Amino acid sequence: MRTGELAALVGVTTRAVRHYHHVGVLPEPERDPNGYRRYTLRHAVLLARIRRLTELGLGLDEVRDVLADDAGRELAEVLEELDDDLARQERLIRERRERLAEVLVDARAGRLTPEGPLSPRLAGLLASLDGPAGSPTAALDREVLALLDTVMPAQQRDRLVETLGAMTARPEVVERSHELYRRMDALLDVPPDDPRVVETGELMADLLPVELLVEWGGAESDATSAEALLSGLSPAQREALRHGLAVAGRRARATASPDRAPSRPPGERAAGAAAVEGPAGTAGTAAAAAAAGAA
Repeated sequence: MRTGELAALVGVTTRAVRHYHHVGVLPEPERDPNGYRRYTLRHAVLLARIRRLTELGLGLDEVRDVLADDAGRELAEVLEELDDDLARQERLIRERRERLAEVLVDARAGRLTPEGPLSPRLAGLLASLDGPAGSPTAALDREVLALLDTVMPAQQRDRLVETLGAMTARPEVVERSHELYRRMDALLDVPPDDPRVVETGELMADLLPVELLVEWGGAESDATSAEALLSGLSPAQREALRHGLAVAGRRARATASPDRAPSRPPGERAAGAAAVEGPAGTAGTAAAAAAAGAA
């Protein structure tokens, strides 16, 4: 058989046959005096097996390993690994379809936020938030929360959303959060040594969720990562962020030490930024341009 005849018999393309030769899964046949390849039944049987294995999802490296083991032990092992991988993909597809079904319901009902699609819990939180009209900081707040929805580990994301969600029912925190948005907006075009920078940082520290900072390791050492994440801030806003995270970090460490616990008003909780454990390590961030997320 010539190359075209072999390919037609097994149901593959001549290009695939040549590729299998190139990568070494199909041995080269003898050639006629005129240089044409001359295939035998053995080549057809082997090519048919290659086709079946690749249709199962095996890569050519795996196919080569299987074919090298005449006893078939390697094949059983590879097929078990393939079955496990297909089961994992099946679970992921099922989870994605369930998530898509939720997004479709919201889309058809006109409930998708501009940042969507998001996880159901964060989507519900953003639907209940309304910062000062036209506030760049409030807009950045929502963008950061949408980013965290993707990059945060699910358990910490849910913990953060739970904390921020609880704040929406507290009018006094919402009012202070709006004030922080306004102060951050006012720092957009001022130098970093403006006296309002420290004042804004102090207010920010009051609104940071200290209990989360304690739980996830504090904030002061994470200011650089937070600055990178919130690179859209002006120099003065970044300085306010650094100051706020530093103050909150000290409070968090003091809170973690009973003999150094600071005096704070009863029931005071913050609502705005968190030190979160990210995929590449600990990353300090703020849920609202280093401000409050309950506004």
